[in-house]
Amino acid sequence: MPDGIKCKQMNQKYSSALLENAVNALSSLPGIGRKTALRLALYMLRRDVDYTDRFVSALASLRHDVKYCRMCHNICDDELCAICADLSRDHSVVCVVENIKEVMAIENTGQFRGVYHVLGGVISPMDGIGPGDLEIDSLVERVKEENIKEVIFALSTTMEGDMTSFFIYKKLSSLGVKVSVISRGVSIGDEIEYADEITLGRSIVNRIDFNQSK
Repeated sequence: MPDGIKCKQMNQKYSSALLENAVNALSSLPGIGRKTALRLALYMLRRDVDYTDRFVSALASLRHDVKYCRMCHNICDDELCAICADLSRDHSVVCVVENIKEVMAIENTGQFRGVYHVLGGVISPMDGIGPGDLEIDSLVERVKEENIKEVIFALSTTMEGDMTSFFIYKKLSSLGVKVSVISRGVSIGDEIEYADEITLGRSIVNRIDFNQSK
């Protein structure tokens, strides 16, 4: 056997380049190793073509058609998300969160009936994220223009989360709005999305004045 052919056969991991491309794509997802990616790719091959087409179409629609709420920056299908469009919610109370996952976590508690404001992250100089990279100015404008009585910080209890809360608090301090923070039922250093629903719900209900948290 020629050395070139032998070397090529030894380096080939899959019998199909198309399969290998699919495994490479799937394994690029967070938490998906190559073994899991291979299992998923083979599962797709066993299903009918219509199933795979629907799967791919759902992902393509998510990427191309999803919108962000013009008011709170949550993901949605229209200009306003379902929460902001719900007139039964208390629009005078705004809960400030880091990302969309925190909105879902708090909603799952069933303990909060206000509305949200998604910052899109927290201030992190080490990662090159400053106040201008977040939806902080739009929050300040909401407080100025709408009848907002209370702003609740529900950011992760990390150094970056606390830094972000303090920065926003200084921005809001002259606007006469009540500023509170969820109670420390969520342990210091924890991220909101990983808190259990009971603990997170109690932290929202038993929130405290921001000045008392320092």
